[in-house]
Amino acid sequence: MADIPLSPRPVGGTLRRVLPPPALCGFLLLLVLVFSVSYAVGSAAGPVAPGIQGTGGTGGSGGGGDGDGGDGGDGGMDDMPGMGHGSGE
Repeated sequence: MADIPLSPRPVGGTLRRVLPPPALCGFLLLLVLVFSVSYAVGSAAGPVAPGIQGTGGTGGSGGGGDGDGGDGGDGGMDDMPGMGHGSGE
């Protein structure tokens, strides 16, 4: 006997196997939406700390002005309260 299907296979059945589940599509869409809103809010808010410069690079003006303070080049942190580096404060 020949293998003849009793009912014809619907075209939507093969398409359903190729596509991911609807729950996964909805989750990915929600994820894209959340990240898009987050990016838009972050762009509208602007930089978090606009006065902070990067640690590397060759930028000439840095803000501190007093150099390294002569204590090994820690970036002039001697004027910060509680940063005595073992001075017993």
